[in-house]
Amino acid sequence: MNKMKLKSMLEGFYREDLGDGDLSSEILFRKGHEGSFSLLVKENGIFCGRDVVEIGFSLFDPSIQVQLYVEDGDYVEEGQRIADIKGPMGDLLQGERVILNLIQRMSGIATETHRAVEMVKGTGVRLCDTRKTTPGLRMLEKYSVRTGGGFNHRNGLYDAVMLKDNHISFAGSINDAVRQVKNQIGHMVKVEVEIETKEQLVEAIESGVDVIMFDNCSPDTIRRWAPLVPSHIATEASGGITRENLRAYAETGVQYISLGYLTHSVKSLDISAKVGVGKGFEHGIIG
Repeated sequence: MNKMKLKSMLEGFYREDLGDGDLSSEILFRKGHEGSFSLLVKENGIFCGRDVVEIGFSLFDPSIQVQLYVEDGDYVEEGQRIADIKGPMGDLLQGERVILNLIQRMSGIATETHRAVEMVKGTGVRLCDTRKTTPGLRMLEKYSVRTGGGFNHRNGLYDAVMLKDNHISFAGSINDAVRQVKNQIGHMVKVEVEIETKEQLVEAIESGVDVIMFDNCSPDTIRRWAPLVPSHIATEASGGITRENLRAYAETGVQYISLGYLTHSVKSLDISAKVGVGKGFEHGIIG
């Protein structure tokens, strides 16, 4: 994860939350008033967001002490203490909510991705995310997918060509669309095409694409069509794939499955900050 970009993102999030100042903490606590709290997990899952915690609090005061007891990708259980934080009370309270919001969402995505990966174990398929991410949070959400054991699809519109049904409709045909983009893009850029019919599948193969996506096709349909695709063309399934039918799609023979629900409808993992349960640092007890 790009830590410079993360720092800039956090600064923007704090500006949104703080505005001209924290009316609660600035009135109650003067500079020099120090305290501590712990981050506690309230349900089982996969933790993600270590850099958010460390960089997030350091932006307020580099002297804030952060001791994390977990790494990204670690399994955590209800009631587990994952971090102790010590520093100026006002700074701790001002940073707390933004940091919790982010690590809860990131851990929720990592947890859901881990569950999905476990469901397709043994099939050899790779589970990927999509562009159905929260605006402004794509880097964090895609990092969370990787933390949970998944893989990233393209990061945006800029790093791969993906021709969807509307591109093809505007261009006139798959052949026309692929020819136009291949005449312009560099040799490092891959071309993927969505197909929904057998005729489109044949046309995509003839066009020399790099990846064929079976879009909104049933597992039975994909199982029949996948053997028609030459081995040098990668295959992917997407659209209408849920927890309930994921295994069926994984057993069709495709190499990749992209899942929008990993980011667009995931439940955050419940994590809270609580005063008075500190575990202690190597060089001094807190809490």
